[in-house]
Amino acid sequence: MTTFDFATETSRVTSRPAVVTRVANTISNVYRAWKNRRAFYRLGEMSDAELADIGLTRADLHVAIDVPFGRDPTAMLREIASDRIETIEDFAREVA
Repeated sequence: MTTFDFATETSRVTSRPAVVTRVANTISNVYRAWKNRRAFYRLGEMSDAELADIGLTRADLHVAIDVPFGRDPTAMLREIASDRIETIEDFAREVA
């Protein structure tokens, strides 16, 4: 076996686990996004008062649903809620 043959064989052996890992990660991410999207749709069944208790509005749900399927809408809701909390805290500091 020449050095070239050894190098070619080595790269094939080491690239297979990387491909398998990427495929497994992709499947895992799609499953997680699907599961979170199902939970997201359950938020739509909540009343406006219940949504307000967790720091969201019905309009936030409409904004978050526009993300592509592969992305997680609950992550967008987290960003919206944390931005709102920061804004309220900044406003409270200005008033005090």
